Amino acid sequence: MHSVQFTAETSSNGVVERDFTVGGIPGVLWSPASGPDRAPLVLMGHGGGTHKRWPAMTGRAHRLVTGGGFHVAVIDAPGHGDRPRTAHDEQEIAALYRARAAGEPEGPVVVRYNAHLADRAVPEWQATLDALEELPEIGAEGPVGYFGLNMGTAIGVPFVAADPRITAAVFGLHWPDALAETARRITIPVEFMLQWDDEHIPRASGLALFDAFASTEKTLHANAGRHKELPRFEADSAVRFFARHLRRAVTAPA
Repeated sequence: MHSVQFTAETSSNGVVERDFTVGGIPGVLWSPASGPDRAPLVLMGHGGGTHKRWPAMTGRAHRLVTGGGFHVAVIDAPGHGDRPRTAHDEQEIAALYRARAAGEPEGPVVVRYNAHLADRAVPEWQATLDALEELPEIGAEGPVGYFGLNMGTAIGVPFVAADPRITAAVFGLHWPDALAETARRITIPVEFMLQWDDEHIPRASGLALFDAFASTEKTLHANAGRHKELPRFEADSAVRFFARHLRRAVTAPA
């Protein structure tokens, strides 16, 4: 098993930020500068074409640390951020750009490519979680959440379905085509985000993915606006969601 190797550390506004690698996979861990010896962990998956330090990732991480007292970890997905692209990555990205330039639907390319990335990324996330749970400030006994939209959902749904350590998840903004069957195996609490006027994902498709989750506790957050117009306040809702489920697990009597 690979261990966490920290490579840099900074601290500001009550948040400690540490770069790390696990088996060559680069990531970032944000943690409270002070507080209890241990705190729950939230794993975050970034969107397609972005990376672990994308502004949305950094902003959500700081909200989760300062608003919920969580540790938050993000790793670069295959072919993203500090990771090299394979020939297959380049082919799929070129196909996406061709579809976009021609005004054709992007969904078929994105769904296919994201499913390929998930096959590569799920074992990496499991190895990363193994390593993070070895850290004394996280440990293997605490609850773990997952937060991923867009490609973060495409990777997160099979990851959460495969790993029973994840006890609550936030998903959204993706097609059901490659995910609905796997989503039916997920029974943990889910918060799902959907843009009502999404120009890429038909409304019925987003609703179909939400419907597929077998969770007895699942909440749909539908906001007016296009694909990239998700309101920032949804990040605060995610903090409250994880506080309900991860903090409750910490404080529940044995």
